Amino acid sequence: MTGLLTVRDELITLRQGAGGRAMRLLIEECLVAGFPAAPAAEVGLAQMDDGAAFPLGDQWLVLTTDSHVVHPIVFPGGDIGRLAIAGTVNDLAMMGATEPLGLTSAIVLEEGFRRGELERIQRSMREACLEAGTAVVTGDTKVMGKGELDGIVINTTGVALTRQLVTDAGLRPGDRLLFTGTIGDHGIALMAKRHELGLDGELRSDVAPINGLIRAALAAGGRDVVAMKDPTRGGAASALHEMAAKGGVGIVIHEPDVAVSPVVRAAAEMLGLDPFHIANEGKAILGVRPAAAARVLAALRAHPQGRDAALVGECIAEHTGRVILDTGLGRRLMAEPDGEPLPRIC
Repeated sequence: MTGLLTVRDELITLRQGAGGRAMRLLIEECLVAGFPAAPAAEVGLAQMDDGAAFPLGDQWLVLTTDSHVVHPIVFPGGDIGRLAIAGTVNDLAMMGATEPLGLTSAIVLEEGFRRGELERIQRSMREACLEAGTAVVTGDTKVMGKGELDGIVINTTGVALTRQLVTDAGLRPGDRLLFTGTIGDHGIALMAKRHELGLDGELRSDVAPINGLIRAALAAGGRDVVAMKDPTRGGAASALHEMAAKGGVGIVIHEPDVAVSPVVRAAAEMLGLDPFHIANEGKAILGVRPAAAARVLAALRAHPQGRDAALVGECIAEHTGRVILDTGLGRRLMAEPDGEPLPRIC
């Protein structure tokens, strides 16, 4: 074939690592295909959830891994080290595993990376571990040549036990959707720093381990908390579409009930971005049975990290796999992002 690429020879682009539809298709068609199912796993690679889960007596062992390539590595509200710990702790929490047994940390450095900066990142990782009530228990370090890597890459893996396994596929018609806080903070803060936009108002990433917040929600809702997802790459829109498709439901989101900080809203409008498409690193979407929605919301709002929590939508039997945005003036389909508008945000 001359001048054209076959699907097999297609070149990978940044949008295929950005958390939207393009990345999901790449994973489904290329990275997941052909692996046998792990016979011991309750949740495995095929489910494409936030981690894997293995039955262990009357509990589940939950395992997750994540790699972090954020640019810039230091940003308002955090750095790559805090992000690495929080991201893995939060992925465990999204499966109901809110008390991590421990984390691994594999760090790849570029020759010439400053030791002082590495020490700062290590301090951030340590502080985030203290917040989450966990620790890094083993790891690996590699150094690559100058120009072979953009500074630093961190991979973290986490393991935890839980008596209540929660997936992102448990929604049913009638279930309520809760957001634990404002959306869009991380992506907008990173964009402003990366491009030196000089926007008015304080923009800070929301990056934080939220396992304590999720623990409070599970204590209040118990088995009535049926689905969870953290809206990182691809933002809330990507997470909602995944939850709708896997649960076999439609989702209606009431836009006036969704919290967006004034500075993020203003920045998004100026840049032509949709806050639903912008990454978060300290928020979660919870699917809850109707009878438990009020008490789960109260538990979230009683926690310091959940002050802006809100009940924002419900699941319907129609429009399976689609997300409908009710603006208060009318309804429209919420677009699923093909890729994150800002690459390398986590």
